[in-house]
Amino acid sequence: MTGEHRIVVLGAGYAGLAAAGRLASRARGARITVVDARADFVERVRLHQRAAGQEIPRWDIREALEHKKVHFVRARVRDIDVVGGLVLLDDVAESDAPAHPAALEYDTLVYALGSRRDTGVPGAAEYALSVATPEDAATLTVGRGTVAVVGGGATGIELAAELAESHPDSRVLLLSSEEPAGWMSERARRYVRGALERLGVEIMSGAKVAEVLATGVRLVDGTIVDAETTIWTTGFGVPDLARRAGLAVDGHGRVRTDATLRSLSHPNTYAAGDSAVVAGPGDRELRMACATALPTGKYTADAIATRLRGREPREFHFRYVAQCLSLGRGDGLIQFLKADDTPARTVLTGRTGAWVKERIVRGAGWAAKP
Repeated sequence: MTGEHRIVVLGAGYAGLAAAGRLASRARGARITVVDARADFVERVRLHQRAAGQEIPRWDIREALEHKKVHFVRARVRDIDVVGGLVLLDDVAESDAPAHPAALEYDTLVYALGSRRDTGVPGAAEYALSVATPEDAATLTVGRGTVAVVGGGATGIELAAELAESHPDSRVLLLSSEEPAGWMSERARRYVRGALERLGVEIMSGAKVAEVLATGVRLVDGTIVDAETTIWTTGFGVPDLARRAGLAVDGHGRVRTDATLRSLSHPNTYAAGDSAVVAGPGDRELRMACATALPTGKYTADAIATRLRGREPREFHFRYVAQCLSLGRGDGLIQFLKADDTPARTVLTGRTGAWVKERIVRGAGWAAKP
C-alpha cells in the first residue's frame, strides 16, 4: 500500500470498535477515523442491569482509540455523500467535545451504526420507555406499581427478571405475543418461565399489543392492561442514513452486503453489525446481536486490509455457538445452538448458566476494546 488511505468507521459500538481496533494493526499506513455521538462505550448487553439501577462498565472511547493511534471524532453523522466520498457531520448537542471538521473524506467507509429503538405501535414513542440505548436505560426509572414489559425476546426476559429481583415492591408483567424464549428448546423455555415466575414476574403470553396508552396498553383483542410504567423491548430499527445516502438496503434500511461484507452498490463501503444484512448458515440472515457485531466488525477490517495489499479476502463464514440469558444476578441460561442458529439439546441453567453468561459478557466487552 502506498500513500495514506483514509478509512472512516461510522459507529463506536461493538462492531465499529472491533473493526477499528483490528484495522489499527492490519491496515498499517492507513489513517483510521471513528465517528460517534457518544463519548463513552457502554456495554449494551448490560443495559437491562442499568435500567434496574445497577452500575455497569463504561470507558472513554477517545482514550481507548488514541492508544491505537486511531482518530476519534465525537459528532453526529448528518449525511453521507457516496459519490464524493464525504461524511457530513453535525455537532453533538450540549457537548464539550473538541471542534471537528464539517465533513470527513474517505477512501473506504465502514458502516457500523448499529440499531436503536423501534417504537412499533401507536403510542409507544410517546408513552413507553426503552432500554435500546445507553441514554434510554440511564433515564429509565421504575417506582412502585405495575411495570409492563412488552416483548418476550431476550431483552424483555432479562429486563423483567432484573426489575422483579431489584424492585420486589413492584408488580412486573411480561407481555408477549408468543411464549417467552419461544425460539429456544422446550427445556430452555420451561426453565425461563419457571425462573421468571419464581421472581414474581406475571407472564401474559399470547398478548399482542395494539397501542400504548398513558396508563398501560391496549391489546389487539381490546383488553386494557393497566400499568404505571410501560417498557417497550420488542424489535429494533436502524438509522435511515444508508437509505438516504443511496446505498443498497433491505426493507428495514440495513445495508445489503456481498460475501465479503462489502456493499452491493458501493464497493468502497463495508457494513457490519446490526445495520448490515449478512448471510449466515442455512440461508438465514444473521440476527442483531453482540455475537454478530464483533465477528463482522473484525472481518470487515481483515477484508479491507487484505484488499489494500492487493489480494482478495476469503468469504465471511460464521456460526453461532450459544445464546445466553441472565435471569437476575444469580440465575442464567445458556442455550447451545446448531450451525443454522436453531437450538441444540444442551442447556446450562442456574448459577452455572449465570457464571458462564457473565464470562461471555465480560469477554465481549474486552473484545470490543481497541
